[in-house]
Amino acid sequence: MTSYIAAPDQRQRLKAVIGGSTGNLVEWYDWYAYSAFTLYFAPHFFPSEDRTAQLLSAAGIFAVGFLMRPIGAWLMGVYADRHGRKSGLTLSVALMCAGSLLIAVTPSYDSIGVGAPLLLVLARLMQGLSIGGEYGASATYLSEIAGRNHRGFFSSFQYVTLIAGQLVAICVLLALQAMLTEAELDAWGWRIPFLIGGALAIIVFWLRRGLAETQSFAKAQAEGAPRSGFVELVTRHPKETLTVMLLTAGGTIAFYAYSIYMQKFLVNTSGISREAASQINGITLFVFMLIQPLGGALSDRIGRKPLMIGFGLLGVTCTYPIFATLAVTKDPWMAGLLVMAGLVIVTGYTSINAVVKAELFPAHIRALGVALPYALANTMFGGTAELVALWFKKLGVEQAFYIYVTVMIGISLIVYIRMRDTQRHSLILED
Repeated sequence: MTSYIAAPDQRQRLKAVIGGSTGNLVEWYDWYAYSAFTLYFAPHFFPSEDRTAQLLSAAGIFAVGFLMRPIGAWLMGVYADRHGRKSGLTLSVALMCAGSLLIAVTPSYDSIGVGAPLLLVLARLMQGLSIGGEYGASATYLSEIAGRNHRGFFSSFQYVTLIAGQLVAICVLLALQAMLTEAELDAWGWRIPFLIGGALAIIVFWLRRGLAETQSFAKAQAEGAPRSGFVELVTRHPKETLTVMLLTAGGTIAFYAYSIYMQKFLVNTSGISREAASQINGITLFVFMLIQPLGGALSDRIGRKPLMIGFGLLGVTCTYPIFATLAVTKDPWMAGLLVMAGLVIVTGYTSINAVVKAELFPAHIRALGVALPYALANTMFGGTAELVALWFKKLGVEQAFYIYVTVMIGISLIVYIRMRDTQRHSLILED
């Protein structure tokens, strides 16, 4: 029988946040392990003498995974709205487990030819379907489980665990770099993180079965609210849907530029070693993770809008100088400081984006409303960030990528300025 949290106290909320966040961490670890180990497994799936060409092929499949995210967001967003946030979270982690294990056991191109990259595509499609549903369910769950006075703080743990998943992937990379030789890591060591991810996902599957449902979902079900669905979303909430897409566009491309793509940028453009680039990525992401709750708590005091506008203004003015300086920086310490500066700026978006989206929609369609437009924006901008960056580099106009990121942040800034502050006009308050 499904259990519900009715007017939980702070201790119960904290327990629910921890329980809901653990699975989110494992999901995102599995997702980011692909990017963290691309430099090692790309030659096994895409034989080529040109490293940029190999990375471009692997980035293309990374982007293909994003194509499934809107489908996953749609299917599992509806599922979570109709059957519960807990059910959606459990289903998504099962799919992620299957995708990770498939990558771990797929033979190389030398063994099965074109079948290798095709199986890699299949695995990423499964993971994309999973992560598309995960974001909406976890963002909605954490936003609903929090009290109205601390909603920004508690919901920020959605990105804390998202970043932690990426950080764990990098820590596994650093550990394997220390334990294995370069040849061993290139030959077979890169399979280990995907085996770890699959095993952890199995554990989380059982943990999530014990989560309690939120009061918001229970109330919507009891009141007989309209059924969640695509038609309901686009006909009854078109403005909110477009708002989520546009406010996400600049934030997601900035996040992927400074986190996912940065490791490759430091190696392929700055000329920093793979080991040093991994260390820079790991340290800066750790600090980035720690400051997310600070941004969330600040939004509870001054509102969501000032933080988003701050990100937009600083992103527009600082993105090009940061990337241009990084491109010619050989000192790892200076590179780390520059990357950290970019991530601090992005915190104005990442720390509160989940709660902002959740506060725009009523409970009966909240998971779908959060997930689908976010996934669409991620598919178009976040998932293609590496592909666009490497494409510009191959054309010899790498600076065009810095301009592209700046323009997209500028578009989102216009939305931040024009939209209402969701903290003061939250539809969660009506649940």
